[in-house]
Order: sequence, then C-alpha cells, then structure tokens
Amino acid sequence: MKKTSNEIRFETQVPLREVMTNPTSIDIDATVAQAAKAMCQAEVGSVIILQNNKPIGIVTEEDIACKVVAKDLKPSTVHVNKIMSTPLITVSADKTVGDAATMMVKNKVRRLPVIDAKNKVIGMVTVRDLLAVSNELNELLADLIEINREEIVEQGMCNRCSQMSDDLKRVDNMMLCSHCREEDNIT
Repeated sequence: MKKTSNEIRFETQVPLREVMTNPTSIDIDATVAQAAKAMCQAEVGSVIILQNNKPIGIVTEEDIACKVVAKDLKPSTVHVNKIMSTPLITVSADKTVGDAATMMVKNKVRRLPVIDAKNKVIGMVTVRDLLAVSNELNELLADLIEINREEIVEQGMCNRCSQMSDDLKRVDNMMLCSHCREEDNIT
C-alpha cells in the first residue's frame, strides 16, 4: 500500500500511569483462600505477594485453578508462597503502554506490576488495560480520518440529484455534484 503525503499518522506513547489500576497485595504467609478472597473483593485476577512489604511474587487466577483446584488441594491449607510466580516481573512507572506490551510478549505474561523509583508497587497493568487503550485510540483515529478525509474528485452519479458528473466530491458521506454543492453553499 502506497503512502501519500496527506496520510494521517497518529502515534502515541501513553504513559502507564494513565492506564494502570490499583494493585492488590497480600503477605507471603497468607493462604490461597485468603488470596482468592482478596481478589474477589478487589474484583481483580491477581495479587502481589509481599515479604516485609517488598513485592516478591504474584498469584493469579490461573495459578489457583491449575496449582490448587486442579490438584484437589484445600485452598485454606496451601500458602501463596507455594504457588506464586517468582521472580516478579515488573515495569517502571515511567514507561509507556508500548513498553509494557513489549515486556508482556517477551516474558509471556498477561499482568505487570508497575513500580516506582523505590521498587514499590504502585499499580498493575494487564493485557485488558492495554487492549482498552488500543480500542479507544483506534476509534479516535477512525474519527480523525473521517473528519480530515481529503476531498476526492470522482466521476459518477450524484447521490442527491442522480445526474452523471465528472466533478463529484464527498460531503457528509455523500458524493455530490457541483450543482448540488452550490445549492448547499459548499464549494
């Protein structure tokens, strides 16, 4: 596809701070049942595991399903340190959505805790968060393209008067001849 000089280019580097959500955390001594309860209360799919208030791992819904439920273990007797994923893969708060997406692909993870300069977890970003931003940007881009669409001169039949013309231009999603555009005071 050949690019034209009038092509609209829309690039953005959305800061993670704009899309991250509040993290949910639990102490390393907690049970899987307590972790599941914390996830349900916060309506999230993971909890950060803390040891001495420092993030050391993560437990996800998948960890609970595959490492506890599928093995018919009792969640109230299994501690999170036995099923958590570690080391914790994190992303710095000064990174962008693009940086986070790259890290997720590289590390094959769907969630990234967001840390500040002191390695404190200050947020969580998920694939769903990134997709939401992508969808919003795609919708905005489609609207911008429509608004800024270059007037195209074409031959064909006018959508209003049905007369053949070699001077059709798109106006409000209709191809109008010069006569109909003049009637509407559109040049």
